[in-house]
Amino acid sequence: MRVRRALRILRVVIRHRLDRLIPGDVRLPGAVGWLIWLLRRLPTPQQDPSTSLRIALEELGPIFVKFGQLLSTRRDLLPVPVADELQKLQEQVPPFSGSQAKEILEEALGAPISTMFSTFKTEPLASASVAQVHEATLNDGSCVVIKVIRPGIDVTIQEDLRVLYLLADLANRFSVDGRRLRPTDVVRDYESVINGELNQQLEAANTIRLREHWLNSGKLYVPRVYSEFTRSNVLVMERIHGLTSADIQGLRQRGVNMQALAHLGVEIFFTQVFEHNFFHADMHPGNVYIDTTEPASPTYIALDCAIIGSLTEEDKDYLAYNLIAFFRRDYHEVARLHIESGWVPAVTDIQEFEAVIRSVCDPYFQKPISEISFGQVLLALFNTARQFDMEIQPQLVLLQKTLLNIEGMGRQIYPELDLWETAAPFMERWMSERIGLRGLVRQLSEHGPALLEQLPRLPATVLTTLQDLASVARISKEQTTVLRALKEDITTERRQRRQSRAGGVLLLAALASLLIPATGYAATEWIVGSSLLGSAGIYWMFVKP
Repeated sequence: MRVRRALRILRVVIRHRLDRLIPGDVRLPGAVGWLIWLLRRLPTPQQDPSTSLRIALEELGPIFVKFGQLLSTRRDLLPVPVADELQKLQEQVPPFSGSQAKEILEEALGAPISTMFSTFKTEPLASASVAQVHEATLNDGSCVVIKVIRPGIDVTIQEDLRVLYLLADLANRFSVDGRRLRPTDVVRDYESVINGELNQQLEAANTIRLREHWLNSGKLYVPRVYSEFTRSNVLVMERIHGLTSADIQGLRQRGVNMQALAHLGVEIFFTQVFEHNFFHADMHPGNVYIDTTEPASPTYIALDCAIIGSLTEEDKDYLAYNLIAFFRRDYHEVARLHIESGWVPAVTDIQEFEAVIRSVCDPYFQKPISEISFGQVLLALFNTARQFDMEIQPQLVLLQKTLLNIEGMGRQIYPELDLWETAAPFMERWMSERIGLRGLVRQLSEHGPALLEQLPRLPATVLTTLQDLASVARISKEQTTVLRALKEDITTERRQRRQSRAGGVLLLAALASLLIPATGYAATEWIVGSSLLGSAGIYWMFVKP
């Protein structure tokens, strides 16, 4: 099976001449090198290499398609034409039989469907690469959807992952450009994402937490999870109804306030990132629906919570400061923050970095603010920083991808969306709460009980700390004394050695003056004088401190 799969992949690579994506100066070893050499003598397809790559991934099946979709979000790594082409990838996966889905469900729950569900539709509602969805009704009358993982998909995924790791290893070993793209890290990220999608209990936990954050908010609705029916390969959730966010015509026909809807999407994103620190990282239109019950105040519905992102407190702070500095066009501050945060090496020349950021970002401000793509700005900053060896962290990539999705969706809903105008009040309020008086009060309220608990121990802790400091100071003083004495001993020993060497030279000079035959006063005087001068020089260089 593994050999057959590898041969099929090889046939697709040859047919589409994917060797064109490999730089010409790369030297591959042995059989691989010969294969590339032969490929480059075959006819060239009419499509450009980026298009050929997309078509090849579609031929290789849903797992490679999903990998290509993930790659399309890595614009910090890929050339623009490749990323744009991969963004066109669509999952076109035929469903597996409803009877097979029913068997999987019954095996997972350990009981016949009729004992748990009053109805179960064998015709799937939707089908994707990893799972498909069926409608059902619980015995209490609740309408639900059941997400069932494809049978045998885990085996296929593991086989394809081995191939991807092999290709990544080849790129790492034999291509400088390949190493720059960090292919092994990319495959590892993909493995994490795809394994997360296979684990329905993880998705259930993410969904429950996201629902708790937004419950009764009137802004974002997250369907209820029926945990008692959820297993690692089965997820049962509340059935929701709404329009997909991509159905612009339907939204307008229902009289939805498009401006309010677009601004609400931005508010939800920034709230998830900066307040909850738990953001839905797969917010494409297929996972975002709109509740149009009240067209003047529409709300969002979030589905498919398999991919969730979060940032460290430090990354959140640095990101917020960076965004504010950028929109103030304070590029020196942007450069300083990148260096201080450790996103770029500490040895980076801040003036040079500032100049490059300015050259990349200033053109954005030649346009009206409503036409500036916030996501593209962040992408430009990341790409610029990459020239200075910036290591893009996975959580920042997820954030960038989500921001691009949110902004693209918002502009589709309301083309005049000024994302910064919507985000600025939120950011300023958040920063005020973070570092102002309210932030101090909040920190005290959060950590006050723990501080009060430690308060009775404070005098003893202070005393112990002072004693430890005194002990450290005493030890340091003793070590300094020992080191000083050791240094003096070493200096004395060196002086004695030098004196001994110099004495030997003087003795040799004296013997030379006695043994030289009387060949003339001038010659003897020259030899003795030279010997004495040489001895004096040795003394000066080696003996005199």
